[in-house]
Amino acid sequence: MSKLLKDYLAKSLQDKKDRGLYNEIQILDGANGPMIQIKGQELVNLSSNNYLGLATDDRLIKASQTAADQYGVGAGAVRTINGTQRIHQELEEAIAKFKGTEAAIAFQSGFNCNMGAISAVMDKNDAILSDELNHASIIDGCRLSGAKIIRIKHSDMADLRAKAKEASESGLYNKIMYITDGVFSMDGDVAKLPEIVEIAKEFDLITYVDDAHGSGVMGQGAGTVKHFGLAKEIDFQIGTLSKAIGVVGGYVAGSKDLIDWLKVAARPFLFSTSLTPSDAAAAKEAITIMTQSTELNEKLWQNAAYLKEKLAALGFNTGHSETPITPVIVGDENLTQKFTKRLYEEGVYAKSIVFPTVPLGTGRLRNMPTAAHTQAMLDQAVDAYEKVGRELGII
Repeated sequence: MSKLLKDYLAKSLQDKKDRGLYNEIQILDGANGPMIQIKGQELVNLSSNNYLGLATDDRLIKASQTAADQYGVGAGAVRTINGTQRIHQELEEAIAKFKGTEAAIAFQSGFNCNMGAISAVMDKNDAILSDELNHASIIDGCRLSGAKIIRIKHSDMADLRAKAKEASESGLYNKIMYITDGVFSMDGDVAKLPEIVEIAKEFDLITYVDDAHGSGVMGQGAGTVKHFGLAKEIDFQIGTLSKAIGVVGGYVAGSKDLIDWLKVAARPFLFSTSLTPSDAAAAKEAITIMTQSTELNEKLWQNAAYLKEKLAALGFNTGHSETPITPVIVGDENLTQKFTKRLYEEGVYAKSIVFPTVPLGTGRLRNMPTAAHTQAMLDQAVDAYEKVGRELGII
């Protein structure tokens, strides 16, 4: 190994550890359910994005196995050559119907959606207004596009309007887009979509909502845009197939012309092999389940309300979440890491979230109750939180 590289890595890794910013990756012995096993230890799992518990649902497993028998384990090519199988088309039709749009396109990941969709439409002659707490994939997609990036204070509609007005009246840009998460994953707050739509109409902004943490959660499962009844007003609806849907991949839903354009211009779609047939079939089955019943969505919200109430009553800072995402904000990064480690020892897996995922000084444990948790599991977690929180002087 190069000495320069060796020295750089050693110094950088130690710096991360000294500042409480180094996260170790644990390996699960089995499935990522409401309870998990790591090195033989069983833990209450509060760190999964498997909101509805569908990642281990027998119906998805069966759909996956059936698709593998029919289509094989891989698509064999990129979508534009001969990697589009019937199951991919059926998945995209199901997504479009679920999201209330004319069409949809599936990508290999939610990250790829933002890298591909933003840069396919925006370029150096354009401007992107972007909420300052947007996901890293949005930030990277904006950078890749070459457009002028204008940061908007988080959910600050006055700031959005002022900067939209300035950008519009400057005459410098061919197109202006506003991008926001639908649900912000670290705090659990929801974008102010009705106000955003009004501002977008006033200044002819392209509207782009990344609903990775809203799909399956908000709007009885159909997402944040559906929650506000704005499916016809939002140009881009982005989501993942890997969180509430429980599989892997991502999608863009919108007008037929938009989707047709992305199929010829979005580079991750053009240059990556398709989703596996099993993944596509399992994701389609998840959407069918969510369309036919809101039972899992209702259970998710019930469990979230229960956990929030219990943790807040103990005196933990749970922020201002409007969704099942339940942060416990500690602040100091080293204390956050210590808190996570002690909870692990007490049988609770609640992963620490620190910079750069969240700003320095706002370290937290991001708790994610799911539809698959029982009240007994949540009570076990709350008991551990109380014990360790008092031990470390957090409450």
